[in-house]
Amino acid sequence: MLDATDTPVFAPATMQRSHGAGTLAVKHSGGRSRIDRLHQSGNAKIRIPRTHGHALEAVLINTSGGITGGDTLKWSLDAGSHTHTIVTTQACERIYRSTGETGMQQANIRLGDGSSLFWLPQETILFDRGRFRRELDVNVSGNACFLGLEILVLGREAMGETVDEGHFHDRWRIRRDGDLVHADDLRFVIAPENDMGGPARLGKNRAIATLVSVTPEDAESLDLKVTAVRTLLRDTEGGASRIGEDGKGKLVVRIAAPSSYLLRKQLIPVIRLFLGDHAMPKVWNL
Repeated sequence: MLDATDTPVFAPATMQRSHGAGTLAVKHSGGRSRIDRLHQSGNAKIRIPRTHGHALEAVLINTSGGITGGDTLKWSLDAGSHTHTIVTTQACERIYRSTGETGMQQANIRLGDGSSLFWLPQETILFDRGRFRRELDVNVSGNACFLGLEILVLGREAMGETVDEGHFHDRWRIRRDGDLVHADDLRFVIAPENDMGGPARLGKNRAIATLVSVTPEDAESLDLKVTAVRTLLRDTEGGASRIGEDGKGKLVVRIAAPSSYLLRKQLIPVIRLFLGDHAMPKVWNL
């Protein structure tokens, strides 16, 4: 019981953090790519829908509905030799407002010789005052083929939201047989004193995409693909470059657009070009 001179003391409220981890290994069996090992914990779930193609399609799900400060999400993917895998997400990943901590997502991907893996998550939406760090580490063996995509959208367009403050750091490392072939760090520190609309930053754009293709193709084949991508991106704020020599080259595509709708419209034909005989993930068409 308190008297008039006592001051009540309340313990500070602590928010529960979400932590999830999912592992998927794919093997070649009976002429098809099949699940070899699957493990999921916390809010990380993996679903394998039925498809008519010869690639295994995996859908990653964050059941917490988004990421905020202190949350962690880890994915591990192992594409065995001569397998074909397409990985996507059930929906856009939402990065909610943080009180100071940074949310974290890590993806570790390994490709065996003769395999292909297409990493095609849907958009990541950074809310105002969101803080997020994302890491993508890929190890490619032999003549495997990897296609990686990441999309960032600043604010919820339907709500008319702008991002006045926030932090975003995207880190890519791709290696072939142990040799580093691609390193990319993209970092935005958004604050009132930083002009994100300046010509050296995003200008009028609020959606950006990076796509990297690492294949054993020769320089001539890659140059033909670059030409095809540039044709698709004509009259857009996008571009494509081929970097590297025969058998160790890569193709990098970057696109910026005022909205995620316009970005998708420009991006999907480019993805289909790289997918070849494989179909777009079903969730991208919903």
